[in-house]
Amino acid sequence: MVIGRRLRALREQKNLSQGDIEKRTGLLRCYISRVENGHTVPSLETLERLAAALEVPLYQLFYEGENPPPLPNLSARESTEDLVMDEATEKEVRFFEKVKRVLGRIDEKDRQLLLYMAQKLASR
Repeated sequence: MVIGRRLRALREQKNLSQGDIEKRTGLLRCYISRVENGHTVPSLETLERLAAALEVPLYQLFYEGENPPPLPNLSARESTEDLVMDEATEKEVRFFEKVKRVLGRIDEKDRQLLLYMAQKLASR
């Protein structure tokens, strides 16, 4: 699918001119024409502006079905802290809590230095 043809079809479906889209997005009419004719590929930010001007969700610029596309079945994501605590022993949990308290008391400059040193050690 060529995105320009889809944009033109949606614009014409809503009885809007390129001038109307220009006013709603702040994009130049000549740019809108270049996109619709396939001479320019718009950035994601520009596509978001065009979708807002056409009053459609962004996915509709790429999807032609009647209903929204089905969402993938994504498992619930856990935070890094939850993942660490699931596998940690009681001794490790106490150690992590102690490190957390100490890091809360040191100033930002020292925290950045500590993080830098840890990154250097981890990269070896």
